[in-house]
Amino acid sequence: MALSSPSTVLTTTTQPSTHPLPKLPHCLSSLPTFSFPTKPTTTTTTTSAAPNKWRTNVSFFPAFLNKPKDAKPIKDELLEAIAPLDRGADATPQDQKRVDQIARKLEAVNPTKEPLKSNLLDGKWELIYTTSKSILQTQRPKVLRSRTNYQAINAETLRAQNMESWPFFNQVTADLTPLNAKKVGVKFDYFKIAGLIPVKAPDTAIGELEITYLDEELRVSRGDKGNLFILKMIDPSYRIPS
Repeated sequence: MALSSPSTVLTTTTQPSTHPLPKLPHCLSSLPTFSFPTKPTTTTTTTSAAPNKWRTNVSFFPAFLNKPKDAKPIKDELLEAIAPLDRGADATPQDQKRVDQIARKLEAVNPTKEPLKSNLLDGKWELIYTTSKSILQTQRPKVLRSRTNYQAINAETLRAQNMESWPFFNQVTADLTPLNAKKVGVKFDYFKIAGLIPVKAPDTAIGELEITYLDEELRVSRGDKGNLFILKMIDPSYRIPS
């Protein structure tokens, strides 16, 4: 998120003067791209003030651009956008596009640059929006869809756990392999049918997950299949059972 400086140099025309102009100091005469209006009586004042003003603006402008933005109004906008969408199940393509645009604004002000090294990641998160049809179970009648989905992560042990609520209470656990400071490879190991019956996951049950925004309340992640996941923290003390 770049500014380009204009390439056109503006010059002004000065009327011929019968009075010779004083020589500019050597430091100013080395600025070939600027020409300032001069008057016989105010030549020295005009030519020295303008470059100083220009230098002041140059030093101020980058500092203005680098000023950190407040994430709270963007978070509020995001939560408002996803509130009526039933975690994404009722989202139209236009809804998905709008949510994605707001999520990208939030990702641009992510305060946690290395989330895999942050203890903010640990705990139990509730999924409040996703574009993943398999998680939303949109192919099923609403009465047979999971009401709530959770994800727990333990960054120290590199373990993850996905959990469904009523009516089936299915679970799956996974090993995480760091790929960089905010991206992990995911290898699912065991499914638990109804939270009780263990079934070994196939070797093809793998994926990747990138954590693109993280604070103490909200997490935004993106999967290797292009899906967006937005979660809110509900229990930072939760740890995945061994």
